[in-house]
Order: sequence, then C-alpha cells, then structure tokens
Amino acid sequence: MKTKSLILFLLLLLTPLQAEMSGLPKAYKIRTISEAIGNAAAGDTIFIPKGTYHETKLIIDKRLVLIGVNKPEIAGNGSESLLLVRASGTIISGFIFRDAGVSFINDNAAVKVENADSVEISNNEFYNNFFAIYLANVTYSLIKKNKIRAVYQSESTSGNGIHLWKCKRISIIDNDVSGHRDGIYFEFVDDSYIKGNKSYKNSRYGLHFMFSHGCKYTANTFEENSAGVAVMFTKKVEMFANIFRNNKGTAAYGLLLKDISDSHIHGNTFDGNSVALFSEGSDRILINNNNFTGNGWAVRLMQNSYNLTFSKNNFSGNTFEVSSNSFQNNNYFSGNYWSEYKGYDLDKDGIGDIPHNPVTLFSVLVEKNSVAMLLMRSFLIEVLNITERIFPAMIPDSIKDLSPSMKEIT
Repeated sequence: MKTKSLILFLLLLLTPLQAEMSGLPKAYKIRTISEAIGNAAAGDTIFIPKGTYHETKLIIDKRLVLIGVNKPEIAGNGSESLLLVRASGTIISGFIFRDAGVSFINDNAAVKVENADSVEISNNEFYNNFFAIYLANVTYSLIKKNKIRAVYQSESTSGNGIHLWKCKRISIIDNDVSGHRDGIYFEFVDDSYIKGNKSYKNSRYGLHFMFSHGCKYTANTFEENSAGVAVMFTKKVEMFANIFRNNKGTAAYGLLLKDISDSHIHGNTFDGNSVALFSEGSDRILINNNNFTGNGWAVRLMQNSYNLTFSKNNFSGNTFEVSSNSFQNNNYFSGNYWSEYKGYDLDKDGIGDIPHNPVTLFSVLVEKNSVAMLLMRSFLIEVLNITERIFPAMIPDSIKDLSPSMKEIT
C-alpha cells in the first residue's frame, strides 16, 4: 500500500516524458487527479503536489486518502461541481478548491459527500464556490480547520459555506467561514457538535439550523452577519460560550429562537446586536450566565413563548432590556444583574429589595409602532418612563425579576 501511494506521488511530480521513461507499468503513469483516483485501490493514499488542476466532476467511490502537498489547487470552470465523495472513510486534506459553479438543480459544491460515513475534510481552502462543503445523508464525520470564502452577490446565486442535510453525529470544528448566504446550515441534523468556528459577514445567517435535535454549539463566533444564528423547529439544543457580536440590520438578531424546546443557552456573550435574543413559539428553555451588552434589544419575547427561565445573566447598557408584544407573561426572571435597576439593598445581601421590571413604556410603544423609535432619548420619553415606573398602567407587570443582583455576575 505504501509503495503504490509513493509511486502515485512521484509520478505526479514527473513530466509525461519522464513517466514514460521510468519503465513502470502503464497503469502507474499518472498525469491527472482523475487518473490517480481511477488507478488507486481502496485504502490507498494519493499525494497531490503543488500546481493548478483544471478538473471538475471528480468522483471518489472507493475509500481513499487525498493529501495535498503545498496546497495544490483544484480549479473549476464556474459552472460545475469539483469533487463528489461516495465512499466511507475518505479523507480530503490540504487543497485549495475554487470556482464550483451555481446550479439550482444539482447544488454544485467544491466538495460534496453523499451517503457515506467516517469522512474527514480538513485543512483546505475554498474560494468563490456556490456551496463549499455539502454533506447529504452522512454520519460520524469531521469538518475541521477549513478556510471558506465567497463574495456574496445575491441570495439566489449564493450557496452556504458548510451545508448539512439529513446527517448525524458530525463534528464541525475550527472552520473560518465568510461571504456565503449562510455560513453554516443544518437541516435534519442530529447529535452533532459545532466548536470553535468563526462565521462572519455572511449575507443571511452565521448559523442556520432547522429540525436538528440534540446538537451542541460551543466557543463559536458569529459576527457581522445579517443575523447571527437562527434556531428553528428544534429541541434539545445546548449553546454555550459562544460570541454573538454586531449582527445588525432591520431584521437582525444575535440569536433567533423559533419553535424550539427543552434547550439550554448559557455562558454566551451578546454584544452590539440589533436584537440579542428573540424568542417566538419556544418552550422550556434555560437561559443563564450570559452577558447582554450594548444591544438595541437584549431580549424580545413574543406572547407564544412559555417557560423560558432567565437567571444570573448580566444586562448592561442595552437600549431596551426586555420587550414583549403581550401583557401576559409565562416566563421567569430571577437573580439577573440589570444596569438600569433603580432599587436599593438595605440589608446588604447583594439582592435588590424591590423587584425590577425591565420593560419600559417606550419599549411597549415601539413594539406597537416602530415609528416611535424617532422619539428615542427625547425628554418626553424619559418623563413617561419615570411616570410609568411610579404608576404602572401600560407595561406588563408580570415581567419582573423578583431578586435582581446588585452587582455584575462573574
């Protein structure tokens, strides 16, 4: 096995004439990547030296290891796919993939994996591809330390950086994704792990996942996307130690929760987003030990969100701490720090002696009519907010933190 792998490597380094003069069997006289794949046996390792290979529609249908030496480039023609993997146990590492073309029928990708398991795609670079990495019906696989770049032009001509459909137990670790429609996209993906990725300046979401249960997301950064992360129609999700930063726009969120349940969101940083956390139709979610700093809205709760528990979070310098479109509240706030808290602590136990209502009259007015934002920071609004705190009539009295922390929670 080692001998054949070495021969494939050496012959790719030779000129055609040198290969002819080598005296080796004709089957070993390899000039292209497609020839190398065709002549290799299952289990072989193929080393591809530095160079530009104008090859498309490459297919791996047997277990191979493809290693790029000094970053060889597989360059497409802007209209076709580059590499399709249909064999379990395949490893692709050390390449530059460029110019997989737009296709709405085939979902062209630089590297597409179908109906396989135990595949690894690592240490590659992807430029200007419709989809960079696309997994369909794949299990127990790894996508690690890839650099993925595209130049977004329109939503209809831009695919996703890392796209998973109907997959299970996939690890996506330390990738750097920018310029796609969605940086990372999950649909019908279960029991998977996303760690240490950077997904930024994508045209829609940094991370978008639907119908994807039992997944964990940790230590990722979602920054300057049209919206940071959207979690939809999902249960049993854990999101911890992530950074949601500067996701801004008229419909931008750091984290959008829609119809999710039985999940845990903790230890995250929400900084400078238009809306840090938005919840609609969600149930039984524990949200604790997060930092909400300098956002437009820290939390927006729609009336069909139930049993969300906010505890030991820090709310500092947000324009609106909490807003809701309903006077009813079936969610719970306890032991959070609020920079806008005006209460006192006479017994010095670190807990405010009076409850904190994080919903202001102005936030209620804006929720009912967005044009009211024009009055932000006006003297009239400050007077109305003070009056409402003293004689509450329009704000939902049911949204209260009964034991607000006097100090930021560390």
